[in-house]
Amino acid sequence: MNTAASSHASLVLDYVDMHTAGEPVRIVTGGYPDLAGETVLDQRRDARARFDRLRRAMMLEPRGHEGMYGVIPVRASHPEAAMGVLFTHNEGYSTMCGHATIALGRFAVDEGIVAAVEPVTRFVIEAPCGPLAMSCAVQDGVVTRVSFESVPAFVHALDVPVDVPGRGRIVTDIGYGGAYYAILPASRLGLDFFASPVEDLLDAAAALTDAIRAGMTIRHPTEPDLGFLYGTIVTDEALPGEESWNLCVFAERQIDRSPTGSGVTARMALDHARGLVGVGQGRVFRGITGEPFSGQVSRLEPSLPGAVRVIVGGQSYYTGRGRFTVEAGDPLGYGFALPKRIGDAR
Repeated sequence: MNTAASSHASLVLDYVDMHTAGEPVRIVTGGYPDLAGETVLDQRRDARARFDRLRRAMMLEPRGHEGMYGVIPVRASHPEAAMGVLFTHNEGYSTMCGHATIALGRFAVDEGIVAAVEPVTRFVIEAPCGPLAMSCAVQDGVVTRVSFESVPAFVHALDVPVDVPGRGRIVTDIGYGGAYYAILPASRLGLDFFASPVEDLLDAAAALTDAIRAGMTIRHPTEPDLGFLYGTIVTDEALPGEESWNLCVFAERQIDRSPTGSGVTARMALDHARGLVGVGQGRVFRGITGEPFSGQVSRLEPSLPGAVRVIVGGQSYYTGRGRFTVEAGDPLGYGFALPKRIGDAR
């Protein structure tokens, strides 16, 4: 690190970068302040209220980009959890993230946060939505695959008609897999999943998300902070049990490069609710990079009628590690997003 630059720095953050199926995971390893609160959700509120500039510094340009995703390790409140985590993106803080959870499984074993046990290392990570049971396959000291069992996943609504400005009435399902998603095939948006330009899929998904957020109230059964639509997942026309592709547009028009772990969870919950998959049955899902996640309904959830638990699996890889600095007086030091019009930057 340049000592001249560090002497002028008002902030230093250490990080490890990974990816899961192409979707980035930036994990803070040093420099982030302690957060107030007893629970992970409490700490999420504190991060948003007092330290959002740090999220912006890590996620946005000049250090990140509009598709960046991150993790802030925090104190766990669940008695069995090895660690607590917050998930960050271009707009804020998500309640669940499957691709980041898969990366964290490998990271926790590699960093010695949990002791490696072959052939499978099992432990718990506490996300804002609740505890996640982790299973990391380990061979000769190397994590070769990670899976997690979800929090209770369920249907919020089936066949919901939504009036979307400029697009008419669109019928969608809404499912919960740690976050809420509208889920529907591209054909209902007048598009071909594989042939239509990605920008068209993005625009249509974002328009549907905006319409639902504006016209519908979503309430989580137990936690008010979890009650909001995170995004829209546009799918192909694959039949139940067949390999399926999807595109997840979340937060503020952010495209998930992976198949979306919490989205896979929500899709499996919807399929189970429609009687298309049973306990023990699985499916393969692919996102925009083509890399797969597996999903399997593992069991029914007795605490919530109609809910299920879903096991999601994949693999993550390291892409780098380093240290960020923010120099005192840098007007763009805490990140910026490109404006939609140049006049917006005046």
